[in-house]
Amino acid sequence: MTVTVNGQALETGARSLFALVPDHAGKVVILNGFQAADDLPLAEGDRVTVIEKGVLPPQDILEDMMASRHSPGVFEKVKQARVGIAGLGGLGSHIAFALARTGVGHLHLVDFDTVEPSNLNRQCYRICDLGKPKAQALAEQLMEVNPYLSITADCVRVTQDNAASLFSGEPIVCEAFDAPDAKAILIDAVLSACPDHVVVAASGMAGYDSCNDICTRRVTSRLYLCGDGKTAARPGCGLMAPRVSVCAGHQANMVLRLILGEPSP
Repeated sequence: MTVTVNGQALETGARSLFALVPDHAGKVVILNGFQAADDLPLAEGDRVTVIEKGVLPPQDILEDMMASRHSPGVFEKVKQARVGIAGLGGLGSHIAFALARTGVGHLHLVDFDTVEPSNLNRQCYRICDLGKPKAQALAEQLMEVNPYLSITADCVRVTQDNAASLFSGEPIVCEAFDAPDAKAILIDAVLSACPDHVVVAASGMAGYDSCNDICTRRVTSRLYLCGDGKTAARPGCGLMAPRVSVCAGHQANMVLRLILGEPSP
């Protein structure tokens, strides 16, 4: 029968996983998206990925592993996608990590700010990142997750004049700003000047109310809004890691659904 091993078709007489991979000790063996600890039967057309533990595999094997861990057909589509992220704080940094781990082929990271101590309570930065431009620091971290990503990092403030040109090459743009006026500027500029673009925005994720109140809704045909829509940061109700990261997860998942052409919520 024919199975696929690390992306290559292979004719084999083996009828079980460990008969196919007899030297499986010390390796990660994935069968049809499932990391197998026990010997399992093989069938025609099965997909097997074998990688050494603790070792970065070549790009083709890493991508085959990611493809095998995701649903069929997902990785091939996300690899071709281009996504812009405007603002790299609590929302944007978590969105970027989720999309990088999903395998989105090109990420455009935009933020004018640098990493400071007050960012560490909810953003994906470390002590060693303090003082660095957020775009640079985040790009460096993402390349440690997947060194084969294509990343553009711009340390620039997004304005009404430059928003459309900045994100002209990314048909999906995540709005991840704190300030309402900055959110409005980005959404208006991109949707007005880029008729084929979609914006995934956020509003309402402060404090520590139930995360179940955070949801995703379609506002217009090209605008989606994630959050509870009401809980803004204010004295006594700050931005905290759990709800911010949940909202970022909603945005990243909506991006994935748009890439895959799934029905809108």
